[in-house]
Amino acid sequence: MSAKAALFVVLATVTVAFGVFWFGRSRAKWEGWPTWKQIGVGALTNFFDMLGIGSFATTTSLFKFGRVVDDAEIPGTLNVGHTIPTFAQAFISIALVRVDMTTLVLMIGAAVAGAWLGAGLVSRWPRRRIQIGMGLLLFVAAAVMIARLSNFVRWEGDALGLEGSRLVLGVAGNFVLGALMTLGIGLYAPCMILVALLGMYEKAAFPIMMGSCAFLMPAASVRFVRSGRYDLRAALGLAIGGTPAVLIAGLIVGSLPLQAVKWLVVVVVVYTAIAMLRSAVRNVGNVGNVSDVDRPAPNA
Repeated sequence: MSAKAALFVVLATVTVAFGVFWFGRSRAKWEGWPTWKQIGVGALTNFFDMLGIGSFATTTSLFKFGRVVDDAEIPGTLNVGHTIPTFAQAFISIALVRVDMTTLVLMIGAAVAGAWLGAGLVSRWPRRRIQIGMGLLLFVAAAVMIARLSNFVRWEGDALGLEGSRLVLGVAGNFVLGALMTLGIGLYAPCMILVALLGMYEKAAFPIMMGSCAFLMPAASVRFVRSGRYDLRAALGLAIGGTPAVLIAGLIVGSLPLQAVKWLVVVVVVYTAIAMLRSAVRNVGNVGNVSDVDRPAPNA
């Protein structure tokens, strides 16, 4: 069996295992099917996610604008809800894009380890800390997007893999990105810049970033599901709307001229970051009250 075939077998196993786990745990939390708005958010964000824009920042913005999900539950909802669509993205990108398998496997493993450790912390954070963290890291995400769009980072590499010190840097970088992803900051744009700075071909980033997310998101999501710190209906909306959207984007559309859309996403992300920080400032007056603003999530 080839390394790629073995990776597909492991990915399929993880997909089934996560589906069974989520179904078993969600029955006690069931409150009804998602709304059309929640399904629409999943379809829109995952369609553009498959094309390389990323879904976490855009989903956070739509959740915040539409008051769809409580701020404290956004990180968990993003990780749990986008997991199944990301499985589809990983299958498509790994099958269609060439990349060195050693680099791919090691960077995926690093991202999973980072996500597992990060989710254990974030799932216990109070709402105000999450608002501050997401607000600041959304500014970072916007800066990364601007760096890409303005060609501040030049995509001149042609390598399909990493070796030596560059491989060490790539593994360490993906570990950090995996940990940050559990706070609701997408891995795609930062991962694409990381591999570009290390001299890799831009398209080779797709199986790395999508494969990383496909393996790390279940690891993070398990902790969020166990703690209950996510919105089940909204997460189901992301999964139900997102999975067919990924298939359409990856197998039918392939690519689109998205420059104007990407700049619009930057504006939306910056606005959302400001809104998150303003909400955190308003919650300062609630400190000391018996509320879920400062009460940590219960352990499962």
